Amino acid sequence: MQFEDFSFSDAIAPAASGAPGVSQGRLQYLLDNTPSIIYCTVPSGDFKMTFVSNNALNVLGYHPDEMVADPNFWFDHIHPDDAPGIFSSLAQIFVQGARAYEYRFRVRDGSYLWMHDSLRLVRDEHGVPCEVIGSLTDITERKRMEAMLQARGQEQQRLISKLQQAHAQLLQAEKMASIGQLAAGIAHEINNPIGFVNSNMSSLQAYVATLFDVIARYEAAMGQPLDGAALAACVAQVRQQADLAYLQADMADLLGESMDGLKRVRDIVQALKDFSHVGETDWQVANLHAGLDSTLNIVGNELKYKARIDKQYGQLPPVECLPSQLNQVFMNLLVNAGQAIAGDGVISIRTGHLDGWVWVEIGDTGGGIAPEHLHRIFEPFFTTKAVGSGTGLGLSLSYGIVMKHGGRIEVVSEPGRGTRFTVHLPVAPPAKPAQGATAGG
Repeated sequence: MQFEDFSFSDAIAPAASGAPGVSQGRLQYLLDNTPSIIYCTVPSGDFKMTFVSNNALNVLGYHPDEMVADPNFWFDHIHPDDAPGIFSSLAQIFVQGARAYEYRFRVRDGSYLWMHDSLRLVRDEHGVPCEVIGSLTDITERKRMEAMLQARGQEQQRLISKLQQAHAQLLQAEKMASIGQLAAGIAHEINNPIGFVNSNMSSLQAYVATLFDVIARYEAAMGQPLDGAALAACVAQVRQQADLAYLQADMADLLGESMDGLKRVRDIVQALKDFSHVGETDWQVANLHAGLDSTLNIVGNELKYKARIDKQYGQLPPVECLPSQLNQVFMNLLVNAGQAIAGDGVISIRTGHLDGWVWVEIGDTGGGIAPEHLHRIFEPFFTTKAVGSGTGLGLSLSYGIVMKHGGRIEVVSEPGRGTRFTVHLPVAPPAKPAQGATAGG
């Protein structure tokens, strides 16, 4: 930036008689009453001050004359922690023409004020630096407010972190409470296949003993001096007594039935393992149909005596999500659907995909939700169930999980005819927070 034939000292020199422009008295008044301290320095060496406006006395407590008299005044009064950063970059003013700094400046009573210092280089008509003009503004109050806002921000972050931890704990507690409510059914689901596998193993143990006995009798027959016809008759007798044809067919059935039973137990245990996973934070590309089927493995015994499951799966693309948390949503909706049905009913599960969104609808033919309760069902701890039958957190946490995925959850209910919950999820969520506070409403 260049100001030809300009000098600050010239600006406040007595104006020629009759000359146009600002008078010395008016300019001096403006300088003395501006919020900023105006000063000038030489453009080299120690940047000695050559002019300081009179308002420095009110702001800093120093008389302008003593500031100008001390060649090191400016440098000596900058806070030692702030000075190196200024000194190392001050020469850039000769390249850029202007610099701005924020630093602490020691005032008369020994304390420090935060100052904003705006420096501009003035060159003569030949482009030679002739002066540096500075403007010092007290920004101590602004800095105090910034520090206070920063402290508040840090406190808010701590509170948000605590809320996130509390949400994760509530999610896990609700998950465990859901499994606890279904524990008897799950135990029955596991004990049933284990019972017939155990019975099959007893039968197989007897069959194995019979087979070893057959082998021993074959070996004994082979050791006798029998001709071919006599040996064949002996072998046929042993086969008939042991009923090997029946053993062969029944052993295949027992083994197949036992493998199916063990697979059923394995599926339930795997579903429980997935469901009890604490605070999953890794987003994954998952198959929602697999999640629904895994959840049905857990709640199946709870529902099969009350309702028929009608699955109408559409074509779904893989979805980027937190699978175990969505499974929690599906469980809450399925369990609620089962509890809404008093006698025999139908729970329908429908899925679909449209324009980058997938949807999962879980409906029931139960009693429905009263209109006065419909707007409160997502509130934390709100429940219409009997004491001990629910925590009142299931739908609230489900709402929070769906919101975290960038989706929405809708409900349509008609008293006496049933309820439908529809979860809408983007295939790729716009944002993926690790954890988020639960919203209710």
